[in-house]
Amino acid sequence: MINPPIENLLDKVDSKFTLVTLAARRARNINSYFNQLGEGLGGMIPPQVSSTARKPISIAFQEIAEKKIVWTEAPVEPELPEIEDDPDAEAQAAADAAESSD
Repeated sequence: MINPPIENLLDKVDSKFTLVTLAARRARNINSYFNQLGEGLGGMIPPQVSSTARKPISIAFQEIAEKKIVWTEAPVEPELPEIEDDPDAEAQAAADAAESSD
């Protein structure tokens, strides 16, 4: 049996896909943290819960269950206006560049 139960975890996020993605990303972070311990880099965030589990995915699920890791939507980036190609302007810029190099 999975501890914490999947039903409890699904209450924390909006879909199964989100749960899997969030847990997998966090498990990769936890795994990287354990791998870099001997190097003394200290760039990764350690596990946020006390756990007897040894697998990073189990630790990630426990963090999600205890709301230490929370899913949020990515911010929407504003769309930039498209610049229309003006062949006359490009030709003029090329002619100006040729004149200045002479």
